[in-house]
Amino acid sequence: MTTTGQVLLRRLALFAAFAATWPALLGADVLPKIRVAAGGRTFATDAGKPFVPLGINYYRPGTGWAPQVWKQFDAEATRRDFARLREMGGNCVRVFISFGSFYSKPGALDDDGLKKFDQFLALAEEAGLYVHPTGPDHWETLPEWARTDHFANEAFLCALADFWKLFAARYRGRSVIFAYDLKNEPAVGWDSADMRSRWNAWLKQHYGSSADAAKTWGVDAATLKWGEVAVPPRKDAPGSRLLLDYQQFRDERADDWTRRQAAAIKAADPRALVTVGLLQSSVPASGGGSHWPAFRPSRQAKFLDFLEVHFYPNAGGLYDYTKPEDEARNLAYLESVVREVAAPGKPVVLAEFGWYGGGAMRLRNGKLSAPATEEQQARWCRRAVETTAGLACGWLNWGFHDHPQANDCSQLTGLLTVDGKLKAWGAEFQKLATRFCGREIPPARLGSRPALDWDRCITSAKAAQEFREAYLNAFTAGR
Repeated sequence: MTTTGQVLLRRLALFAAFAATWPALLGADVLPKIRVAAGGRTFATDAGKPFVPLGINYYRPGTGWAPQVWKQFDAEATRRDFARLREMGGNCVRVFISFGSFYSKPGALDDDGLKKFDQFLALAEEAGLYVHPTGPDHWETLPEWARTDHFANEAFLCALADFWKLFAARYRGRSVIFAYDLKNEPAVGWDSADMRSRWNAWLKQHYGSSADAAKTWGVDAATLKWGEVAVPPRKDAPGSRLLLDYQQFRDERADDWTRRQAAAIKAADPRALVTVGLLQSSVPASGGGSHWPAFRPSRQAKFLDFLEVHFYPNAGGLYDYTKPEDEARNLAYLESVVREVAAPGKPVVLAEFGWYGGGAMRLRNGKLSAPATEEQQARWCRRAVETTAGLACGWLNWGFHDHPQANDCSQLTGLLTVDGKLKAWGAEFQKLATRFCGREIPPARLGSRPALDWDRCITSAKAAQEFREAYLNAFTAGR
């Protein structure tokens, strides 16, 4: 090739690279803005076309565990992944923002992380995908200043609100951003110096004196040192008013946290959609009060545009496909969780779901799970979507590729193998995209289901188990 031809090719390559960044530089609305639809329980574009977020949580294999999404960002690999996902019918990628790459010091965003995220958005727009950022989180190290109670430390709460003001202001009006997820699987801690201080302030606000609190709790007032009341033990105490008070206090901590962070985003970008990725145990149908993370969906809903929940099949232990009855047990558990999250009447996205297939998982104890076929994975994931359709109106699989470096089910949850081969679940995903994307999903029509007694279940694992069994019976009777 001539020198002139080489120069021309280089100029064309530079032009193409620059052109890919135009949407970010110009703030162009390449994709239509997504909003909550008029009916309040689904999504639509500004033009009124139904929108069903169907996609993945994005991280790449070969980048360690937890994955180094930004510190090992590979733009060309990401471009290929995005194009592949769009070909499969996907339209949304959820991605973790990290303290280590975006907010290493309070009050200032990190330029290197922002440049990579700008490029990430441009690549998503190029492929026709929406981006759902969540965080900031600890995936790429947690700076010293952030190693504190994330739900009760006032300095941290202020710094986190500052992050969202800065981040949302930078991307104000960018329609490629589907929504902001405040945090991945938040859980209010049980005991810290900040929690003890706030607990005692809460008690003074709710009870006039130690005598009033002691009377309610059925204890001797002389045993209470007012202003220094201990946090109750982290264990079940069925019927305990003390434990129920502490759980209500934790609920209010979660409310305050969500309110402040959502308000920070809305102050910077009033049209931005805001949610938070709830643990499945936020609905206390399993595990009892000691495992409840707070973040009650019915209370959280008033601060959020829509609700999200994550789910993995663990009813009765690790679901390994060996017992046919475990499928129904886990599907009933799944429906009970998503039904509760949907009760406030806002859109619901199953923002993490999936399960393993195409081999055996390495468990944390060093053992292997029972091997599972790709077809078993595909069946479970398809049934999870079908069971929740009409309660949920969006689904994001956990991972795009299998990730052998992981220390959990992420090893085999992908739509693709680690080397990019389409799995049976990936083929099923394509069918679901054709079935649901761009279509209005009608409300689910469930038969009779038992009501969840929140106060009993957040103080008693036995009550949670009884509810789950009653729900399973109703679920199977209606099939």
